[in-house]
Amino acid sequence: MEVLLIGPPNVGKSVLFNRLTGIDVFMANYPGTTVDYKRGHASVGDRRYTLVDVPGTYDLEASNEAERVAIRMLEGKPSGIVFVLDAKNLEASMHLLLQVLEKGLPTVAVVNRSDLVRGKVDTAFISQELGIPVVTSIATQSQGLDEIKSLVGDLLEGKVSPSVPRSSDWREAERISSQAKVPLGEMDRIERWGELMVRPIPGIPIAILVMVATFGFVVGLGMGLRQMVILPLFRGHLFPFIEGAVTGVVSDGVLLNILIGDYGVLIKTIEWPLGLVLPYIISFYLALSILEDSGYLPRLAVLIDGLFRRIGLSGSHIIPFLLGYGCAVPAIMSTRNINDRRKRIMVSAMVCMSVPCVAQSGAFISLLAEASIWLVPAIFLFSLLAAFTFGMVLKRVMGINREVMIQEVPDLLLPDLNILGKKLWIRVRHFLSDGVLPMAVIIAVAAVLYETGVLIVIGEMMEPLVVGWLGLPAEAATPLLLGVFRRELTVLPLLDMDLSMLQLFTASVVALLYIPCIAVIGVLAKEFDLRTAAYMLIVTMVVSFAVGGLIYQIASIIL
Repeated sequence: MEVLLIGPPNVGKSVLFNRLTGIDVFMANYPGTTVDYKRGHASVGDRRYTLVDVPGTYDLEASNEAERVAIRMLEGKPSGIVFVLDAKNLEASMHLLLQVLEKGLPTVAVVNRSDLVRGKVDTAFISQELGIPVVTSIATQSQGLDEIKSLVGDLLEGKVSPSVPRSSDWREAERISSQAKVPLGEMDRIERWGELMVRPIPGIPIAILVMVATFGFVVGLGMGLRQMVILPLFRGHLFPFIEGAVTGVVSDGVLLNILIGDYGVLIKTIEWPLGLVLPYIISFYLALSILEDSGYLPRLAVLIDGLFRRIGLSGSHIIPFLLGYGCAVPAIMSTRNINDRRKRIMVSAMVCMSVPCVAQSGAFISLLAEASIWLVPAIFLFSLLAAFTFGMVLKRVMGINREVMIQEVPDLLLPDLNILGKKLWIRVRHFLSDGVLPMAVIIAVAAVLYETGVLIVIGEMMEPLVVGWLGLPAEAATPLLLGVFRRELTVLPLLDMDLSMLQLFTASVVALLYIPCIAVIGVLAKEFDLRTAAYMLIVTMVVSFAVGGLIYQIASIIL
C-alpha cells in the first residue's frame, strides 16, 4: 500500500518522512524525468506500507517538472495522502491542499511548524471546513508523530473517506486560513527585524554586512584551521613519518618519486584534500547552514531581485548560485523548479562559467592568501563580475525576458545548534566520500604520468598557449589537464610553482572560467542533453583561455 506525503517546499516534509520511515529509505528517479524523490518503508501496527516523499511544489498547475511529477503521482491512485500544511505560511499551503482535494483521494492533513506561529492554528475549524482529519506537529521535535501514525493507520484501514472536491481559488484559501488563525500577542523583535531586512533601507546595508562577514568568517576560520591545526600536524609529524617509513623500504627511483615526490601519492592525497581544502569546506558549509536555517537567504533573494531582473532572472534564482559555491551538481539540479528551460540552461551556464565550488574556493584561498590577501577578494569579485557579464550576454543570445519574482519569505529564526552540527557533518562526510577518493585516484595517475615524462611531453605541446599567451610556466599545463576531473586540481598544483602576482591572478582567472569537471558535464547531459553539455565544455574552455590571456597580455603592457 502506498501513501503520498505532499506539501510545499521548506515545510518540514522531509523531516516527517525521516521520522516515519527511519533508515529504510532509497532515492528514485521518476521515469521519464530528471526529478528525484524518496521512497521509504514504514509500518503502523502490523500493517506495512510505502511512503513516498513527493517533490515539494507550490501548486498543481504543471508549470515545471516537479509539479508534473506530483500530478502524475496523484493520478496513480495511492492508498491515501498525508498533506503537510505550513503553520507560518498557511494561506499558500492551503491553496495547494485545496487543489489536492480536487483529486477525490482519502486525505489527512498535518499542520507543521506550529511552534513558529504567534498564537495557534484552529485545526478543528480546518477539519470541519474541509471534511478531513487534521492534526498539528512539530516535526523537528517529533511532536504529533503518534497522531500522524494513527491517521496513516486510518488511511490504510479505509476509515478515511475520499475527499470532496471544492473551490481551490486563492480567495477560498485566504478565507479558511484567516479564520483558522488565532492570533496572540504582538510582533516580537526578531520578527520586526525580519520585516526590515526585505526593505531596501536598511536591508541592502545589512545584506552587504552579512556577505562581508560571511566571507570573512569562511576565510578566517578556514585559514585558522589550516595554518594552526591541520598543516602543522601534517607537516610537522605525519609527513616526516611517512617519508621516513617509505625511504626505509623503497630505494631511490621512479617508485619512490611516485610515492613521495613532486606529485607523491602518499603526501599529496593527504595534503591537498585534507590539509588545503577541507578547512574551507568546514567553514563554508557552516556559514551556508547558518544562512539557510536563519531564514536569511530568501530575504537576500528579495533584495537582489532588481539586479537579477536586469539579466532576465529573478532574485529567487540566487539559490542555485549559492549552492554552486558548494558544488555545481546540486546547483544545476536545483534549477528544476525554474519553469522556462532557457532560463534553466542560462542559470546552469552562469554557475559553470563563473562560480567556484567550495573545494576550488578553498584552493584559491590557499594559493592567493599567502602571496597577497587582496588577491583573494579580487578573484571572487571577478567571479561576480563574470557572472553578471555572462548573464547579460546570455540574455541577449537566448532572448530571455524579465520575470516577476514570487518568493516565499520564512520567519527569521535562531539556528538550532544540533541541526547545524548534523547538516555540517553530512556535507563534510559527502566531501570525504565523494571528493577525496576521486582526487586521490587522479593524483596517483598524475604522479605516474609525471614521473614517466608523459606530462612533460604534453606540457611542451601546450607551451605556445600556456607560456606564450597566458604567461605561465610550462608545467602549468598539468593542472589544466587535471582540472577536467576535479575543479580544484586546476589550482592546487600551482602552490608548488614560483609564480608572480600577475601569474597567480591570471592562472586563477583561467581556473575559475575553465571547463567544469566530469561530474558537472555528466549532470548537464542528464538534466538537458549531450549537445548542451558539449557546448558548455567548448565555450568555457575558449572563454577561459581568451580572458586569461587578455588579462596577462594587457597587464604586461601596462606594468
